[in-house]
Amino acid sequence: MADTMQFDLVSPERSLASVPVREVRLPGTDGDLTAMPGHAPTIVTLRPGLVTVVAADGSQTEFAVTGGFVEIGPDSVSLLAERGHARDEMTQDVFNDMMAEAHRRRRSAEAKRDTVGDDIVTAATKLLADMEAMGTHIGLDPNQSTVPS
Repeated sequence: MADTMQFDLVSPERSLASVPVREVRLPGTDGDLTAMPGHAPTIVTLRPGLVTVVAADGSQTEFAVTGGFVEIGPDSVSLLAERGHARDEMTQDVFNDMMAEAHRRRRSAEAKRDTVGDDIVTAATKLLADMEAMGTHIGLDPNQSTVPS
């Protein structure tokens, strides 16, 4: 079994990473997981959170994602993020924009509750909570984001 695997992270705006790695820690919607060389093939839905990439030399890089999908194979991890940024790019302004979008999604789901059902409202509320937790973890204040009307 190889010591590394290929990791690719893309968002609609740009490619964020394409590097050989020893492991990738992912915020899955059904729980956090770590992909390493030799991992069984799977596709995972992501929740908002931090993706931690461990290089062959042991150095770590983190990326903030708002969700997305990841395809894991024995020798590669391909992540398509809804929105992604290197952790050092995560400013309060960037986070405020992400939070505003999460608030919009929740409000939209609540306005359509009768037609979309409670499960969609619950998912939108969880998305907002996951966004708040991610921001707090990186040292950003979710209370600074303005809630659009």
